[in-house]
Amino acid sequence: MENIFTLQALTGAAIIFGLRVIEMTVGTLRALYVMRGRKALVWILGFLQSGIFVAAISSVVTNLDNPLNYIGYAAGFATGSVVGMWIEARLAVGHIHLSIISPRRGAAIAESLRDEGYAVTEVPARGKDGMVTMLSCSVRRRNVPRVDKLVRTVDESAFITAEEVRPVRRGFWRA
Repeated sequence: MENIFTLQALTGAAIIFGLRVIEMTVGTLRALYVMRGRKALVWILGFLQSGIFVAAISSVVTNLDNPLNYIGYAAGFATGSVVGMWIEARLAVGHIHLSIISPRRGAAIAESLRDEGYAVTEVPARGKDGMVTMLSCSVRRRNVPRVDKLVRTVDESAFITAEEVRPVRRGFWRA
């Protein structure tokens, strides 16, 4: 039986793995920017992704006798997807709409958020256990942890949900 763990075979598989990690990372970011309507960036990322894909797949196809190439290809795919998600979370691009529900401290939460420069809309609402204050606040994704901390400082029991949104026009967005 032939030894498949030669330096050349391992190097080839490592290169394929690296190409796939980069390609899938770019592809994951491209898909996320498609959802945000960033056409020029999507075009650039798509061009880059397809070029890297051709390089990776041609390396596999020209060396079909090396099973390590298959492993490098598949492992690069899986790893690249996770790396792309990690990078996207770090970039925190986009906007989030937060719905904050507080049974007793809604006005205090709204005041605290406004003091920090966030726009907040207060709406009285009826919950399962009676009257509550529902707060509506749209922020940049990178500001969500800061807003969450502010809310929890005022009311640890506040209920918070988040939805990704795309601003259409007007309104106030804290820089």
